[in-house]
Amino acid sequence: MEPVSGWPGVEDVAWLGLDEPSSVGAARRAAEELADRLGLPEGRVADVGLAVTEIATNVHRHGGGGAVLLRATRTVSVAAVEVVAIDSGVGITDMRAARQDGSSTAGGLGIGLGAIDRLADSLEISSSPGRGTVLVARFGPRGRGTGAAVEPPDADAAGITRPLSGEQVCGDAHAVRTDGSKLLLMLCDGSGHGPLAAAASQAAVRSFLDDDHFPSPPEDAVRRIHAALTGTRGGAVAVAELDPEKQTVRFVGVGNIAGAVLRDGGRRSMVSIGGVAGYRAPTIRTFTYPMLPGAVVVLTSDGVRTGWDASVLLGVEDHSPLLLAATLLRDAGVRHDDAAVLVGRVGG
Repeated sequence: MEPVSGWPGVEDVAWLGLDEPSSVGAARRAAEELADRLGLPEGRVADVGLAVTEIATNVHRHGGGGAVLLRATRTVSVAAVEVVAIDSGVGITDMRAARQDGSSTAGGLGIGLGAIDRLADSLEISSSPGRGTVLVARFGPRGRGTGAAVEPPDADAAGITRPLSGEQVCGDAHAVRTDGSKLLLMLCDGSGHGPLAAAASQAAVRSFLDDDHFPSPPEDAVRRIHAALTGTRGGAVAVAELDPEKQTVRFVGVGNIAGAVLRDGGRRSMVSIGGVAGYRAPTIRTFTYPMLPGAVVVLTSDGVRTGWDASVLLGVEDHSPLLLAATLLRDAGVRHDDAAVLVGRVGG
């Protein structure tokens, strides 16, 4: 089943565990196959393979094991490979030195960072001693310094999904839209797991991205998603509208999607009302919260522990939403359920 992409077009293609030596080669081959499928030139396919080999080797060898996520991103004119690597090793104590060629560290992604930095269009790393390392790298068709590097998305938002252990597809899905200066986030957790849950969540994505009914208030978007999920397994769904001019977040949640506003190391939870979109008409109510410039809004499915502490993201608040989402998934995600994290930021 081909996933429906949100805006910008993003597909979480595969999570690959890196707990065995043989997994490094498997990660390289999977990355090269993805780059080739996306139409990257032969030389860039090789670059992706080399970089992923370095990344996977260091996660396995120095990060105490971990995982790498391969992502496909598509715009109207260009496609790119994104690589997200996470580990829970001892971390990198001197990031500046670790980025130098020939540097070796005792933990995290330390060897080969200089080469990865040169090969990737962009490279972002966060590492905390005792907690591990998160890396996000992006590879476009021609590479950095050629005048054709892949530009980051206009919206300061990103989501990440991970299926239940043993499943090939994730039953959670997300999408992002912009309406002038407003940023709209949607997260759906299809009931259950596997292809049927994924079919429900992708129906929610299609409804949210339907231009015939956009723009509209979050409550109307949730009502349309409820109608679109009729005949599917249904699911939990939430829509958040971030408005930098009014400095507010308008939030509508049905079921167990958790929402929170983060600012200055603190967390304010948003209210989601029980129910299942796609079944009997749920209670749809909008709650409005203050959102000061620089605040971060986070939506999570129930594959992320509801009691996660905002301190999980201390020190990485200024990083990209994708790195924030990957960090939260690493530290608060559970493996006995599909998991999704969607992060958005406006202004600041």
